[in-house]
Amino acid sequence: MKKALICSLGLLLLVTAAWSQDGTEKAVAALEKQWLKSQQTNNVDLLTPLLADKFINTSVDGKVTDKAETLAQYKKTKWDSAENTDVKVTVYGDAAIATGVYNGKGTRSGKPFDAHERWTDTWVKMPNGQWQCVASQGSPIKK
Repeated sequence: MKKALICSLGLLLLVTAAWSQDGTEKAVAALEKQWLKSQQTNNVDLLTPLLADKFINTSVDGKVTDKAETLAQYKKTKWDSAENTDVKVTVYGDAAIATGVYNGKGTRSGKPFDAHERWTDTWVKMPNGQWQCVASQGSPIKK
């Protein structure tokens, strides 16, 4: 009887942990969708709360920008289209890595762009319980 109770408790903890991880994966995936929506609607206000104060972005051309510079670039960008595919989220405790493929077109500072890239975002659960992106990196891919 005692052994069955211990096994049952162990199974319950395992199921709870798996459910929690699945919930986190879905939550981070939803934040990635919000980020994409900010591009699709040209609304930088949707992106602002997703980025940590010390956020760092490494662009496809190797330029590193902080949160303020990244948001300033978004304000200078007009997306005609933006799409993510192959999005995957892997959770590591209070951190999560999201990866995917991005395709987008538009203009940035008046110059047209046609972007095809693989991206990696690092998300951290902040002390207040909110998930925020602390780092993002993009690599160009050929069509």
